[in-house]
Amino acid sequence: MSHLLKSSLSRRSVLQAAAVGAVGISPALRAAVYAQGSDAPEKKEVRIGFIPLTDCASVVMASVLGIDKKYGVSIIPTKEASWAGVRDKLVNGELDFAHVLYGLMYGVHLGTAGPKKDMAVLMNLNHNGQAITLSKQLADKGAVDGAGLAKLMASVKREYTFAQTFPTGTHAMWLYYWLAAHGINPMSDAKVITVPPPQMVANMRIGNMDGFCVGEPWGQRAIMDGIGITAATTQEIWKDHPEKVLGTTAEFTQKYPNTTRAVTAAILEAGQWIDASLANKNKMAETIAGKAYVNTSVDAINQRILGRYQNGLGKTWDDSNHMKFFNDGAVNFPYLSDGMWFLTQHKRWGLLKEHPDYLAVAKQINKIDIYKQAATAAKVSLPKDAMRTTKLMDGTVWDGKEPKKYADSFKLRA
Repeated sequence: MSHLLKSSLSRRSVLQAAAVGAVGISPALRAAVYAQGSDAPEKKEVRIGFIPLTDCASVVMASVLGIDKKYGVSIIPTKEASWAGVRDKLVNGELDFAHVLYGLMYGVHLGTAGPKKDMAVLMNLNHNGQAITLSKQLADKGAVDGAGLAKLMASVKREYTFAQTFPTGTHAMWLYYWLAAHGINPMSDAKVITVPPPQMVANMRIGNMDGFCVGEPWGQRAIMDGIGITAATTQEIWKDHPEKVLGTTAEFTQKYPNTTRAVTAAILEAGQWIDASLANKNKMAETIAGKAYVNTSVDAINQRILGRYQNGLGKTWDDSNHMKFFNDGAVNFPYLSDGMWFLTQHKRWGLLKEHPDYLAVAKQINKIDIYKQAATAAKVSLPKDAMRTTKLMDGTVWDGKEPKKYADSFKLRA
């Protein structure tokens, strides 16, 4: 960039131009301005933890494609073994950021998921794309969906074991919601265990559980290995549900505000790149399938990323609500109502003993101001409201307006 451009374009002028819809300023130029002067990232190299899952893709691709450099940072993706490990390394500062479960961040902030520390959710990384898998043995006895499972559990009495990935995490909440919607109380009718995502398929193979909820590619992998079937996708539970987030500590955002904004913008742009074309999705699948990342075959990843689903019993379908990383920006905004929903389920299942101040907690954790700055830098549109409305699989509507009433409205709970 020329000296003239450097001196004439400040961050403020770029933000003002973006705010009034000015045209003619390229994203590259805007990003270059962000990397200059007082807006330069305070910390140039950042370690971002991730678990081997398809939805780590925007973190990985921001680094692989060099999008991070455009914003003046260098992302080092760091492969982790479990969500508990991610939590601990975030809390003690070994990791700067993480691809992390939404509900884990809320659990740490409130002290219901181990060590208590003020946390920050910067953006959603993806919507949809998780699945509930039942063992082939259960499927052979008629348990191919929620109704079939409830019928089998009622007629063949024994201890049924289901796995999720972290007690306050998204997979636990999807599993519990789905079971309860079919009349199965996960707290009293079943045994629920915690298993790290990459270990799910191996544990089902040796008979340690009857079913599990986890992110891709492990649902597809269970089908490919002939040990499980997909009983439900999580987008059937809640279309366009929040899933993984870019998380850090509140302390980090205060100490390194420019770095935080730059990293958020880079990963936001990487998600936009993934969703931009079929070729990009395939390149992403080929990249993250490698040993350094997810360590599986490309076909375990690329089919469901493209919405090509099978259930392991001969049924195939095209799912337009497959995993999305950007979807014209609709994926990434950290809606307050999304965070509040996880709190209502934590209260429902006894993880929270009392009702928290739902909105106040969400405002503490979800850093909407940082997201807006990053979205402006990456030229991504913003929604009009920090709340959104959705209807879940059992017909209940969630809009964030009466969280206490909503949390107490469920017949099945702890």
